[in-house]
Amino acid sequence: MPAPLAETTETTQTPASGVHIRVPKLRVERRAIVWWMLRALVFWGLLVGGLATAAVMWEPARVWLVVPTVFVAVVFLAKLFVEPWWRYAVHRWEIGEHATYASNGWLVREWRVAPTSRIQTVDAVRGPIEQMLGLSTLRVTTASSYGAISIVGLDRAVAQDAAARLAVIAEISEGDAT
Repeated sequence: MPAPLAETTETTQTPASGVHIRVPKLRVERRAIVWWMLRALVFWGLLVGGLATAAVMWEPARVWLVVPTVFVAVVFLAKLFVEPWWRYAVHRWEIGEHATYASNGWLVREWRVAPTSRIQTVDAVRGPIEQMLGLSTLRVTTASSYGAISIVGLDRAVAQDAAARLAVIAEISEGDAT
C-alpha cells in the first residue's frame, strides 16, 4: 500500500519555502505497539529477571537489591504497558511537497520538519524485530546538525514507497542541501 502524500492544510506558512507549520497527519502502523512492547521485554525484562535472580540466589545482596529490583520492575511495567500506547498516540508523520514532518516521543515529545531542499539521504532501515513484524524505519538525513529524522513503525512497503517518493521529490526540488 503506497504511503499517501498528505494534503497540506492552511496554517502558518513561511513565504520563501512554502513549508507549513503544523502537526503531521499520518499515524504509524498499529503493529508498532507490539514492536515497542517486544523491545521493552528484551531489555527491561532481562534486567528485572537478572536483579530478581540475584536477590533470590545471593543472600548477602538480598537486602540492598530489593529497592533497585522494585524500581526497575515499575519502569519495566510502564515501558511494557504504558509507553507503547502513548507512543502510538503521539507518533505522526507526513511527507509533503516541501517538507517531511515527524512527531514522536514518550516523556519528551519532539516535532520536526525537514525541508525537502535540505534532504541529503533517505533510508528505509529494518532491525530484526521490525523484520519479524513487517515494519521499517524511514530515516531522512538533512543538512541539520541535529541529525536525521527517523519515522519508526511504518509498514515495510509504505517506508520503501515513501523513501522512493522522497528521493524523487528531493531530486526535483532546487536546494542547497548543505
